[in-house]
Amino acid sequence: MGALHVGEPRVSFQQQQQQVGKNGQGHGHGAVVEEIHGLIKVYRDGFVERLPAIPDVPCTWGTTASMPGVVIARDAVVDRATGVWARLYAPAAAAAAGRVPVVVYFHGGGFCVGSAAWSCYHEFLAKLAARAGCAVMSVDYRLAPENRLPAAFDDGVTAVRWLRQQAAISSAADELSWWRGRCRFDRVFLAGDSAGATIAFHVAARLGHGQLGALTPLDVKGAILIQPFFGGETRTASEKTMPQPPGSALTLSTSDTYWRMSLPAGATRDHPWCNPVTGRGAPRLDALPLPDFLVCISEQDILRDRNLELYRALRRAGHSVEQATYGGVGHAFQVLHNYHLSQPRTQEMLAHIKAFVSAR
Repeated sequence: MGALHVGEPRVSFQQQQQQVGKNGQGHGHGAVVEEIHGLIKVYRDGFVERLPAIPDVPCTWGTTASMPGVVIARDAVVDRATGVWARLYAPAAAAAAGRVPVVVYFHGGGFCVGSAAWSCYHEFLAKLAARAGCAVMSVDYRLAPENRLPAAFDDGVTAVRWLRQQAAISSAADELSWWRGRCRFDRVFLAGDSAGATIAFHVAARLGHGQLGALTPLDVKGAILIQPFFGGETRTASEKTMPQPPGSALTLSTSDTYWRMSLPAGATRDHPWCNPVTGRGAPRLDALPLPDFLVCISEQDILRDRNLELYRALRRAGHSVEQATYGGVGHAFQVLHNYHLSQPRTQEMLAHIKAFVSAR
């Protein structure tokens, strides 16, 4: 089932398959130079093949179709020039119950794969809107390696700029008035999982430094970092020793490959975009004007120790930060449901997010 893409369309898998030959050779593209099995191949000439690991779905699919009286979802153009778009969610009851906080969400995928239209994100964010009682703007940003960092961070700032524009015309009657009328723009939260959490962190830092100037009438109250995807040249204990089951969403090898494909050419994992705690040239955390944080950590994730390192560094720097650890599950459990405890742990996570948002 195809997504209702409202931004610049991506090349479909069917189109890509017609150009890819046998034995890893693309017709005229040369050998595969980077690959994450089942997700992405990059050929010598720069051609990128993304595989259909998870289906794209329209905004009317799944939860939003089976419970139309609970959550409403629609797609909207954010920036026609770059093809950035967003899927907007809101509790149907919000119009009667009053306006609700807004969560600006960035999907995961190592900056290289993923979409706001992926079925797993559509399901998770529809649940988040319903159970946490919030409106959600799920941003479909540009992907690496075609658009290396900082493209995703730039798109995150563009999304916040678009949201500020919507807040300024909140009383206008148009195709988005249904969503704006449910939003409390003075209670905005940045959020994401994996690479999306990394985007949320760096967008928060940029906003704190005034990249968009005055955000009024927006007010960013906090940032929710779910298994944030950071790295470094020096390995943590969990990166070195955490066993990963077959089909794990993130291994050390895939982590390294994502960073090679997404960082500026020639950069190491100690680049501050990858390693904001101890990376070379990373700004001091105590000098960054940052919002409150909730850091969500998975016990069996190779990123566990790096996530704990970020949490502790933020605390040492004097920032308000909470952390929640989820036992018996690994990376991306809340969207991939790849652990037997995924369902109850996802319910715990939704409850933690609701409490964090409700307190602000």
